[in-house]
Amino acid sequence: MAETTPPDPIAERIAAWGGWRAETLARIRQLIREALPGVVEELKWVKPTNPLGVVAWSHAGLLCTGEAYRDKVKLTFARGASLPDPSGLFNAGFGGGTRRAIDLAEGDTLDADAFRQLVRAAADLNEAAKAAKGRAR
Repeated sequence: MAETTPPDPIAERIAAWGGWRAETLARIRQLIREALPGVVEELKWVKPTNPLGVVAWSHAGLLCTGEAYRDKVKLTFARGASLPDPSGLFNAGFGGGTRRAIDLAEGDTLDADAFRQLVRAAADLNEAAKAAKGRAR
């Protein structure tokens, strides 16, 4: 009897976008997993208007989400405004006080090392906030 691999809802969601958007999100997923082995991946905000949900990555709290639109892939960092971004990866979401985003159009390249550093910084920020909250109790 052959072993079966359990379904991977994140891979299925990413593949559903197809084309360059799926390729881009699959690469982003790989970079996040390289930066944070054991990162929690899940589909959030599943609802009738978005039955497949939003891909989300967490570590001691929400790190970022990945969504595909007609003309871009958007990576939104939940606490991006508080993160160092010396490489200037953030190029969207500056109107809000908390989140920041990286919008990638077809053919755009992403600095893999800078992105992994950004993901690790987001995880460190979440851990620090969680630890501070624990001390405040």
